[in-house]
Amino acid sequence: MKMEVKHFIEQYLREIESGNAAIFAGAGLSVGAGYVDWKSLLRPLVKELKLDVDDEHDLVGLAQYYVNQFNRQRVSQQLLNEMGTENTPTDNHNLLASLPISTYWTTNYDKLLEKSFETENKVVDVKYTKEQLANTKPKRDVVLYKMHGDIETPNNTVLTRNEYEKYPVSHAPFVTALSGDLVSKTFLFIGFSFTDPNLHHVLTNIRVQFEDNQRNHYCILRRENRKEYANDASFARGETKQQLFAEDLGRFHINVIFIDEYQEITEILSDIYRLYKRKSVFVSGCAADFGAWKQSSTEEALHNLGKALIDQDYKLVTGVGLGIGNVLISGAVQSAYQKQFSHLEDKLVMRPFPQYISDETERKKIWEQYRYDLIEKAGIAVFILGNKKIGEDVIFAEGVLAEYRIAKELGLVIVPIGCSGFVAKEIWEEIMADFDTIFPNDDGKLKKLYEALGYETNNPLELISRTIDTLNALAKE
Repeated sequence: MKMEVKHFIEQYLREIESGNAAIFAGAGLSVGAGYVDWKSLLRPLVKELKLDVDDEHDLVGLAQYYVNQFNRQRVSQQLLNEMGTENTPTDNHNLLASLPISTYWTTNYDKLLEKSFETENKVVDVKYTKEQLANTKPKRDVVLYKMHGDIETPNNTVLTRNEYEKYPVSHAPFVTALSGDLVSKTFLFIGFSFTDPNLHHVLTNIRVQFEDNQRNHYCILRRENRKEYANDASFARGETKQQLFAEDLGRFHINVIFIDEYQEITEILSDIYRLYKRKSVFVSGCAADFGAWKQSSTEEALHNLGKALIDQDYKLVTGVGLGIGNVLISGAVQSAYQKQFSHLEDKLVMRPFPQYISDETERKKIWEQYRYDLIEKAGIAVFILGNKKIGEDVIFAEGVLAEYRIAKELGLVIVPIGCSGFVAKEIWEEIMADFDTIFPNDDGKLKKLYEALGYETNNPLELISRTIDTLNALAKE
């Protein structure tokens, strides 16, 4: 079954936000990092059999023929020769690791995913032996199932036909675990050709057991390329075969997303990550002076804004700025409890700044890192008010200015509520002066929403709909 890219992103993003998404990574994912594909891995071995690997399609059979003629150790050594080096993860590895997905499966032997998880400061629990399945790493963020083994133990990898045939028995717990995940989670298959007999066996069993009640999955495939065929006739046959293959995947409720170039995978994953992040909103601001607004009406507006963010299914991230933080959070908490969210932390991240650090230099250093750690959790940064008092003087809050600088550095979309004045107004003026550069693809609709954020009003309650309308437009961009 074919699916449009935009529709896939919407559907899969919904599964990610619900905590139901999983990834299955095939060999194609690692080729971009410099590792060989199956044909290249077997090429020198097959040459010893006096065969040409380019003329063969049964690669598992070729590996078995080699073991029959020589021995398994030489196959293991070839695996080490080609994959024993520590290559750098690709953008696709890093994007996958950055997504809030906790279940990953792979047939790859390399450690590229593990490296990407470490870069994201995620605790990864790697499983490639039966014994590891029985143990749980403390405080893990991700479980990575390497169903065909790991390069650290090349003699125990699954490569030959004999090893594939024994797999349902020798690796029965993996079959059970994969079956359970395929039933309960929505998978995205990347870099996978679906020629693996073990996965086909599992998918077939699920199809027989559940028939049309199977969960939907997705895979990304590159369309056949005319440049890779000798003539038009062979290209036409290749296209037909691929279309029939895609339709056949529909038996397993696997939807195919076709792309023309592999670079589009990175673009798709980037869009998923960007849109996911934009559902988390960092709110920056503080107020000792409410300008043209009354404090009571401003607090009412902030309370309702916090409530509206949760009602609109956003996650609120805030450092609890003086004068705005408590009322904003109160609205968010009220909405979260009214909607009966069982895990408040899924909808709200609130981190008051540590005040009691006597050494000023150390305090500034810690607060800077604290801001980075907080702001990077969001994809959009909203700025409101932004002032404090020194004696009797009201001045711009340098903390809000610092958060603006960090938000820009981290690539967040800036949404300043200019009508609130102070730092927020200054940021709004800066954004509007360079709007066409910041949003080069805008058709004019977004600019009107940003302009409305600067319209003066005596009623701060008006800022709620203006802000939510802007956030909703950005969440779809």
